Amino acid sequence: MKSAYDIILRPVITEQSMEHTGIKKYVFEVAVDANKIEIKKAVEEIFGVTVEKVTTANYQGKKKRTGRYPEGTTPAYKKAVVKLTAGSKTIEFFEGMA
Repeated sequence: MKSAYDIILRPVITEQSMEHTGIKKYVFEVAVDANKIEIKKAVEEIFGVTVEKVTTANYQGKKKRTGRYPEGTTPAYKKAVVKLTAGSKTIEFFEGMA
C-alpha cells in the first residue's frame, strides 16, 4: 500500500491557488493513480486536518520541440483541490506565502 507521501507529491504555489487559502482550499499535485478517498486520507494524515471535499483534475502532457526533429511531451500530472471543514485548523505550510 502507498504511504501518504507517495500520494501527495507537492503543493501547487500559484497566485490563483494562494487566493483560495482564505476559504480553506489548498491545491496539491498528486499521484496520477490516486483516487479522492486516498487523497483525503493522505492530507488528513500528513497535516492533521479534517477534509470536507476533494476535487481532482487530470492534465495531459503537451507536445514540446527542442529542435528540428526531436519531439517529446511534458509529463502528465493530476491536481487535487482540497477543501477543509469550517472547524478544521489551517495548513501551516501555506501561512507565510499568502
